[in-house]
Amino acid sequence: MTIGLLKEPDGENRVALLPESVKALIALKAEIIVESEAGLKAFSPNALYEDAGAKIGQREDVLRADLVLGINPPDDHELKTLKPAQVLMSVFQPLSNKALVEQLMSQQVTSFSMDNVPRTTRAQSMDVLSSMATVAGYKAVLLAASNSPRFFPMFMTAAGSIVPSKVLVLGAGVAGLQAIATARRLGAVVEAFDVRTAAEEEVKSLGAKFVKVEGATDDKSAGGYAVEQSDEYKAKQQALIQEHASKANIIICTAQIPGRKAPVLITAKTVEAMAQGSVIVDLAASTGGNCELTENDKNVQQHGVTIIGDSNLASTMPLDASKMYGKNMVNFLKLMIDENGDLNLNWEDDILANTCVTHAGEVMSERVKNILFQTETA
Repeated sequence: MTIGLLKEPDGENRVALLPESVKALIALKAEIIVESEAGLKAFSPNALYEDAGAKIGQREDVLRADLVLGINPPDDHELKTLKPAQVLMSVFQPLSNKALVEQLMSQQVTSFSMDNVPRTTRAQSMDVLSSMATVAGYKAVLLAASNSPRFFPMFMTAAGSIVPSKVLVLGAGVAGLQAIATARRLGAVVEAFDVRTAAEEEVKSLGAKFVKVEGATDDKSAGGYAVEQSDEYKAKQQALIQEHASKANIIICTAQIPGRKAPVLITAKTVEAMAQGSVIVDLAASTGGNCELTENDKNVQQHGVTIIGDSNLASTMPLDASKMYGKNMVNFLKLMIDENGDLNLNWEDDILANTCVTHAGEVMSERVKNILFQTETA
């Protein structure tokens, strides 16, 4: 089997496989062709891939491979060149990209979306979302610290005492927990909020205070993801979050619901009530943002508060982010490469079946099918 590694588009510094991951796949008897300069922004020039045993080719060569992989999917024109026998692996965000799913169905391409890997114990080593969220949570706090006019830790100096910054983290998933841990290491006083009651223990274990709103809906069938809440809960949530947010110097926003617009947790009125010089880093910017005033991919100032909208902070740490992504990919590919290095799609494997978006013109993932096409089948 030939595996093709695509170069990512402008604005993306990561690469799906570093040379070390290529070497691991070659050990599985796969042949690798890498688009020229695919890893350059991740500090991996062509020579390192060649040393690992890969061939260097042009984009059209890579797109003819048996299995084509990347982080961002190819563009519409390139997708139309794919054949039914080919396999495409990328991050499609299928729950919010119905047109792409329908295009893959019409071309009968077998597609796997790495952001659809199930949140199970067995799949942890393949969980791209968790890996990239770890990077984003860490980098969000560093970004906030570098834009804040205040120290994070408390200082006792000859010039007097400096009080520690107050940090509020919204969403205690992987990104939120990493943000909490990083802010605590920097000496800040940290509070965190999450609708999932299971998050309370994790938040407290990291030394942060949990902001609890009673009456949350916890859907165990959601696989560890947050779910939509009732209007009554949202009203209570809004009031309590505003109370804590208005006292915070730093807010890290990470709350998202798959396939839906991000919940607005910080209103314009709350931003106005925050202290001058405060910083909000909104990791949910690409899905609307947790802050009402967030603008995606922009740094704006409102009422003396800096609001940074960036949902792709993983790209700002391309070396380690690519290393983690590549390791996830290798672990996933081991499920579908047999002892001869050939493709073997075992649909009895729950990880493959749930991660697969389309195959033979059909939607394979029950999660994608239920969310995108439920109205058509109702």
